[in-house]
Amino acid sequence: MATKKKLEPATAKDDSKTETVAEKDEAVEAKVTAKKATSNSTKKTRARKNLDHNMFVTVRNGFHGPLYYRDHNTSEEHFWPEFGDESDMTLGTLMNARGSQRRFFSDNWWLIDDPDVIEYLGVSRYYKNALSYDDFYEIFELPYDEIRKKIEGLSDGQKRSVAFMAKEQIESGELSDLNIVKMLEDVLHTELIAGR
Repeated sequence: MATKKKLEPATAKDDSKTETVAEKDEAVEAKVTAKKATSNSTKKTRARKNLDHNMFVTVRNGFHGPLYYRDHNTSEEHFWPEFGDESDMTLGTLMNARGSQRRFFSDNWWLIDDPDVIEYLGVSRYYKNALSYDDFYEIFELPYDEIRKKIEGLSDGQKRSVAFMAKEQIESGELSDLNIVKMLEDVLHTELIAGR
């Protein structure tokens, strides 16, 4: 049978620096408790809302051109002829799309304005830097540096949409600042003015 030794206080030349094992254990336990209390108080707890799968969500076409979606489970079809067109879809249909055709979300071909729906679907990372429908029409009015910063954070799908919109505005004369056009060509890796 093993016998337990009684721990004696450590001795050193300087008595002010001596601590018993029990005192060290108490100090470590106090630090751990303080750390747990701090980490628990700083955690953000946001309860996920429970949304009805039959609720309708307005979804806009974020792709410059016609966009078509067919739900493989229900055979429900949606068609958006042009950029910005709207269609009402059920949350259940959006959940099916998330599972089978994630690119509608990852390339931001669908513009969804409801942050609760985006969070519920688990696609927040795709919409973190995404432009809303109105942002597309206001982006070229921002200061030069802000335009660059916003575009650099976009998904490839939204970058293509910005390039398409820039071409339209250059042709119509709405976008005529050559410095902005050159910056857009650089950031988007595309030629916006033919023949340059």
